[in-house]
Amino acid sequence: MVKIDTSDIKDKALLLSSLERKYQYLFDHMAEGFALCEIICDEKNIPCDYRILEVNKAYEKQTDIEANAIVGKTVLEFYPGIEKYWIKMYGDIDFTKESRSFIYFNHNTGRYYDTSAFPYENGQFALLFKDITEQKQLEQENNDANEEKQKRADELGLANIELAFQNKEKDKRADELILANIELAFQNKEKDKRADELILANEEKERLFQKLKRAASVFSSAHESIMITDSAATITEVNDAFSYITGYSPDDVLGKNPRILQSGRQSPEFYVEMWDSILTKGHWHGEIWNRRKNGDIYPEMMTISAVKSDTDLVQHYISVSTDITDIKTYQGQLEHIAHFDSLTNLPNRVLLADRLRQAMMQCQRRNLSLSVAFLDLDGFKEVNDLHGHNLGDELLVAVSQRMKDALREGDTLARIGGDEFIAVMIDLEKPEDSEPVLERLLKSAAYPITVNDIEMQVSASIGVAFYPQNGVTADQLMRRSDQAMYGAKQAGKNRYHHFDIEQDNAVKIQLENIDNIRSALDRGEFVMHFQPKVNMRTSEVIGVEALIRWQHPVRGLIPSLKFLSAIDGHAISLEMGEWVIGAALSQISQWRSIGINLPISVNITAYQLQQDNFAKRLAVLLSAHPEVPPHRLELEILETSVLSDINRVSATMNACHDLGVRFALDDFGTGYSSLNHLRHLPAHMIKIDQSFVRDMLDDADDLAIVKGVVGLAKAFQRDVIAEGVETISHGVALLQLGCELAQGYAIARPMPADDIPEWVSNWKADDSW
Repeated sequence: MVKIDTSDIKDKALLLSSLERKYQYLFDHMAEGFALCEIICDEKNIPCDYRILEVNKAYEKQTDIEANAIVGKTVLEFYPGIEKYWIKMYGDIDFTKESRSFIYFNHNTGRYYDTSAFPYENGQFALLFKDITEQKQLEQENNDANEEKQKRADELGLANIELAFQNKEKDKRADELILANIELAFQNKEKDKRADELILANEEKERLFQKLKRAASVFSSAHESIMITDSAATITEVNDAFSYITGYSPDDVLGKNPRILQSGRQSPEFYVEMWDSILTKGHWHGEIWNRRKNGDIYPEMMTISAVKSDTDLVQHYISVSTDITDIKTYQGQLEHIAHFDSLTNLPNRVLLADRLRQAMMQCQRRNLSLSVAFLDLDGFKEVNDLHGHNLGDELLVAVSQRMKDALREGDTLARIGGDEFIAVMIDLEKPEDSEPVLERLLKSAAYPITVNDIEMQVSASIGVAFYPQNGVTADQLMRRSDQAMYGAKQAGKNRYHHFDIEQDNAVKIQLENIDNIRSALDRGEFVMHFQPKVNMRTSEVIGVEALIRWQHPVRGLIPSLKFLSAIDGHAISLEMGEWVIGAALSQISQWRSIGINLPISVNITAYQLQQDNFAKRLAVLLSAHPEVPPHRLELEILETSVLSDINRVSATMNACHDLGVRFALDDFGTGYSSLNHLRHLPAHMIKIDQSFVRDMLDDADDLAIVKGVVGLAKAFQRDVIAEGVETISHGVALLQLGCELAQGYAIARPMPADDIPEWVSNWKADDSW
């Protein structure tokens, strides 16, 4: 499952909810009256009337007209005598998209209104007005005061004529005139103050209107499904994306509870936990399965948030979700490709390992046994050589189906490569209980097969090991059944052979090999070779992979595949792994001293990575080379190495990442849950397993896997490199798929460190790349 990053969705939802509460409150309580209207045109498209669509409470208060009395009616229906001038002016506002401000006197109410008209959407305009009757009255009072002033001036003139005779009256009238002037100045100042307040109020209402409009646009234009409920979880609003995803129109769901979307896949406990999170934490995030209107069940990644008031009371719940059906489908297809054999559709080695571990735990709980049968087809190579690979493949399909039918319910048959199969038989009370099944397997494998009138026949050699009698781990059981199979071959084929004491000799040999390797490490017989990694399109050498070799004094140069498996899981492997890391850091330092700045990648075993002190030991190794930037060291881990405890491995990788060291996920596509690994593991590079790359030119399934891995890498923003690029044609095909990084014999074979500088200076990508 892909983890969808929904932080942006949640932010949008919170913003929308906050704005909605704020702007709705302002709309209901703003002092200015508000009316939203739409233009009505005649047959010549000339405005002839307009209809009132919506008004606020201030409109009702200032006009003494209730909303239900006027909303939905035209102005001519309500004011038949209205002048045509107003209809034409509002039509011009809609046409020019230019706002206008004016003083409007309502003859019906006898009141003045300071009005702003501005365009809203095509065919609509909005009116914002404020009752300024009191302001007009103040203006009238001012006029009266001016008249009084003039009157006083006239009286002053008379007083001057009578000045000689009425000195006391002159002084009195002069004082009255001064007081009148002071009062007039005060009134003028108050008038100016109220005018400034009106301007600021108009600017604020325009700003709030634009914010409200933007919030509505976010809600309606979002690609995520958004559903809003009241505090009782009753749906009050949904956006277009909700209807598109669910199939429900707003009329279908408004006033209903979101439980109408429930699919039945989640238990009641699931919803109890979900609501517990919402009520205690204020939010919930997770994956949920819902049902569309047509009955289809689909997965969603959903976030539910509680919107609270300033008093901490829940006012709304907002759900923001994304349909992840395509991601789920793609994940299922990729997992099937990665865990089932493309030819026979049987489980492959990875899925077999998981089922075997599960079966072993089940047997342990029930105190029963199980057997692991390793089957190798006798004579299959001859069939391939004689009749060709196509008929050989059809033979494999037919034989595998017959062998599968020979097993009991609950048993597993897996193809692990070529003509090799492993059968797991569970719930055995005693080892002998597996013999009837083994006989049926031999019979089904040896039955003649006819394809295109050609009769072909093979047989099977089977090696059998029992749990818990012959081993305590899945790997031990498979290795010992493999060894027993060779006993069946040597005994004449077409038979089964049980693991016996002779296999203990192999253990002794392994211990001897471990001692030899320890001695070789002490004597300094191990050396490093390096295989370049390049960008096929730009000819850039992006780094090298370090590969250990054993410079044996007698056997010569021995590749790692010949000796590393002998020490896997043993303490010596940890010492060997640290030696390799130290050698890689020393080589980085040496190359940097001569101007070559190449990163080196080192392979890390699952056993070493899962050590509790791995990050600490890595820090010690890095501190011994302070001149080397940590990011020049890359650690390659097998995808299958994280199967046992992905959380523990992820924590270790993050600790190393904090040191500056980077990770690459090797053999990608062979793990049990590759998509899950991409989501949780901090690996910057994905390496496509060479088993897929090698056959991609001839095998459509391998080509599909490579294409899928490249697509996943791009989707998760990871670098991707193909290993095992053996020919120029492989490189061409990879470039066509969008994979530019590669390593393999078509580029360069592993070489000693001293050969790298000359190779780097001379290498150039093939012209066809």
